[in-house]
Amino acid sequence: MSSSPVKVAAIQLASGTNVNANLLATEKLLEEAAKQGVSLAVLPENFAFLGADSADALPFRENEGDGPLQEFLSRLAGRLGLWIVGGTIPLEGVDQSRWRAASLVFDDRGREVARYDKRHLFDVNLVESGEHYKESDTIEPGDKVVVVDTPAGKLGLAVCYDLRFPELFRAMLDQGAEIFSLPAAFTAVTGRAHWDVLVRARAIENLAYVIAAAQGGFHNTGRETYGHSMIVDPWGSVLDRRERGNGLAIATINPDFQTSTRRNFPSLTHRRLRCK
Repeated sequence: MSSSPVKVAAIQLASGTNVNANLLATEKLLEEAAKQGVSLAVLPENFAFLGADSADALPFRENEGDGPLQEFLSRLAGRLGLWIVGGTIPLEGVDQSRWRAASLVFDDRGREVARYDKRHLFDVNLVESGEHYKESDTIEPGDKVVVVDTPAGKLGLAVCYDLRFPELFRAMLDQGAEIFSLPAAFTAVTGRAHWDVLVRARAIENLAYVIAAAQGGFHNTGRETYGHSMIVDPWGSVLDRRERGNGLAIATINPDFQTSTRRNFPSLTHRRLRCK
């Protein structure tokens, strides 16, 4: 981790089906983050397009390294001098009937430096709201654990439903992760029940910072997402939160605080089971 404090941001949106409008809103918020001295910003899941169903994103698939969404992220990162975790965008998979929900990291010169493909897919029935989701019909799961060096420290990459699988976060911890990014689009129902406790739990049990950037609000497809984007420190304290609508949560990653917390409360050295 950097020896100096670094300012980071979780970007919250209420994306819809108009890609140009979504990108305009994204650009405005990234510009605001850069003006406030942010070095690393995390976008929400499906920031450029959020349809009623995951199948709606199929026409927007891109090949890695070539496509307007990737060019958008690269251009902004370079222009603003800002590291960007690009939420998720749809990239081509092995199965041509499905796509990969890829979280790409661009450095402050606009270069892609990491890619994580969402591993755990949201196949659930929400009785309370009558919502049904089966991402595995149209999304191809990833199979890699990804940790990348950033100005804020070693960043482990996860996406939305991954939050419910602590073994993934332990695997990233074993690769040196000090911070986790979590682009998400939690439903209003699951968010009210579980979002806060799960985000804080992943921070507490790994003594790590979590930058959780969510979709938050009503969408033009009729969907409602929970929002409450937040940045949480290694002790589980919420440093900043954006509850609803477009906006920013901004906080400072303090390496000295993390180091002292891990030293004074050395639970990570007390582990008896390890990920294989």
